[in-house]
Amino acid sequence: MTELNQLLKRLCEANVEFVIVGGFAATLHGSTLLTRDLDVCTILNAESVEKLRELFRDLHPVHRFTPQRLSFLDNPDPGTPMNNLYLQTDLGAVDFLGTISGVGTYASVRQHSIEVELFGYPVRVISRDALIKAKEAIGREKDLLAVKELRAIIEKSSHSE
Repeated sequence: MTELNQLLKRLCEANVEFVIVGGFAATLHGSTLLTRDLDVCTILNAESVEKLRELFRDLHPVHRFTPQRLSFLDNPDPGTPMNNLYLQTDLGAVDFLGTISGVGTYASVRQHSIEVELFGYPVRVISRDALIKAKEAIGREKDLLAVKELRAIIEKSSHSE
């Protein structure tokens, strides 16, 4: 998880606009399930993609779902529209998602997020309720397991109030 923290800190220091989603968000909401990547929802326009290229240049980013492990520094060509970006870096895997199943676009995800402080920076994290909707919409076994745990956390916190 230390490497994922370093990826997250790098995004914060560069003032990249994002909302933490996925397993890392579940962890921030109290989940005990481990995650191996950092998932963030963001806007992937030409300007933001170029900013990410510069930000991760020294981390040797490659597209992790391409058989040839194409370099993100060269692919896609500048200005090519992107919906999602799945990278492997020297610090670990990071996924940049333009939309989140069950929640919507970056604007909607941001609207359904909370602010927390990490590394001295204000960071947006998808709300528990929106994260549950997203994980239910995806429907994979590991996501449904996270939903059960998040619901148990909500139930427990409502009884302790």
